Amino acid sequence: MRKVVEIDLRPEEYATPALMKQAAARRAGIAPNDVRHVEVLRRSLDSRRGIRYHTTVELYVGEDFTPRDYCGHYQDCHSKPPVIIVGAGPAGLFAALRALELGLKPIIIERGQPVEQRRYDIAQLGRTRQVNPESNWCFGEGGAGTYSDGKLYTRSTKRGNIDYVIQRFIEHGADPAIAIDAHAHIGTDKLSGIIANIRHTIEEHGGEYHFSTRVADMITERKGAELRVVGVTDTNGNSYRGEAVILATGHSARDIYRLFATHGWELQAKPFAIGVRVEHPQSLINEIQYHHSREMRFLPPAAYSLTTQVDGHGVFSFCMCPGGVIVPAATDGEQQVVNGMSNSQRNSPFANSGIAVTVSPDDVPQYADHGALALLAFQQEVEQAAFRAAGNSISAPIQRLTDFCEGHASSRSNRSNYLGPTTDCPLHQLLPPFVVRCLQQGFRQFDRKMHGFLTEQASVLAVESRTSSPVRIPRDETMQHPLLRGLYPCGEGAGYAGGIVSSALDGINAIEKLFNTQH
Repeated sequence: MRKVVEIDLRPEEYATPALMKQAAARRAGIAPNDVRHVEVLRRSLDSRRGIRYHTTVELYVGEDFTPRDYCGHYQDCHSKPPVIIVGAGPAGLFAALRALELGLKPIIIERGQPVEQRRYDIAQLGRTRQVNPESNWCFGEGGAGTYSDGKLYTRSTKRGNIDYVIQRFIEHGADPAIAIDAHAHIGTDKLSGIIANIRHTIEEHGGEYHFSTRVADMITERKGAELRVVGVTDTNGNSYRGEAVILATGHSARDIYRLFATHGWELQAKPFAIGVRVEHPQSLINEIQYHHSREMRFLPPAAYSLTTQVDGHGVFSFCMCPGGVIVPAATDGEQQVVNGMSNSQRNSPFANSGIAVTVSPDDVPQYADHGALALLAFQQEVEQAAFRAAGNSISAPIQRLTDFCEGHASSRSNRSNYLGPTTDCPLHQLLPPFVVRCLQQGFRQFDRKMHGFLTEQASVLAVESRTSSPVRIPRDETMQHPLLRGLYPCGEGAGYAGGIVSSALDGINAIEKLFNTQH
């Protein structure tokens, strides 16, 4: 017999299997000795009124527990119809896995390197301070998500089957605990191995990868009044043809937007967000969130999620990394960009989070001449200004949070967990005035929600600019570009997703639409 119960557990009860079993059996009205196994189905941590794990568990009474089978059901697609997938980030990889289930052969075109080589290129960046524009923190197998903590939380519950995405991650090596967490994460240290395992699955079933291959153009054919995309060419003159093209290039592939603009293919400016990455001692965030709990040793590093409105702009925390580090995320020379990540243990002494301000075309009318690329031009100019402020380097401009809010330069900066050097800089003078004003007021409001957040122990680093794409590649109800039949823009780069799970779901939806249209 199995019985499912919901129960609130103290951190010590949750962390101690015997105590959890006793509490759950008592709630179910069952003798603890009759329970052979307790399987946690769902958990979330609530620290608002006494720290408790809201937990759903399944009790196995008089029967043994059988672990769940997470294996996918892939076809041998070596001789199946090919589909071109541009980009090996979450949207592209999950489109490829679903293609194998549907009986299509995925041919993945990736400008960057496999994760094994990508790790070397990132290490080289740390040593030489020179960005490899094809293989870096954003470009390469797994996309930007490989080096951003691997957060698997999404509000896009209507996009598709989130459990399917979670199951594919577990199948390829993720901790099964990600299936039960309300705010699951994998960790950067685990993700690279998982991404490599996904590659092995795709190749074993007939899929192909072409690394260090940057798309130069679309191959199009005119069929009556219809212009159809049937493949792509790369910068070396090679052609790749298939049933259709899934375009899943990520939010930093600016050359793709410029390709569309050059051809006159429809693009749209899309509101995005820009700001800074704020860094606190993790111990301080723990104290604020856990209220100096006596059970602190049983609790994970604390996280937070903050949002407010200032002068009609949203100001919000983004990609919060407990126990994390800050990384240089530029994709080319003459840019300074920061992002955050953390490993599975989240054991760094620092917490960091992007704090961003929403930006629309109306906020930057001086860029209107750029048309659909207006916000991209604005984004680029802010990144270039940060690069110059750092002495034409990827050194991160840094300032104490209190000094930023008060509008004066820091006499000295705090120690930071940025993976590179930092440069003292008055960020309140570097960033656009409306962004500074919104951030200053937003930080003060956040301090009222989390007393102690606005402290001289905290730092802000610039510039957090790759929150999402500032350009949208339009598509119709079939998920095809309205002027280019057979082209399926998807994921963050097309402007339809904002994280690993939502991007994966968008890639899955794109390949399913393609399959239903072609078959």
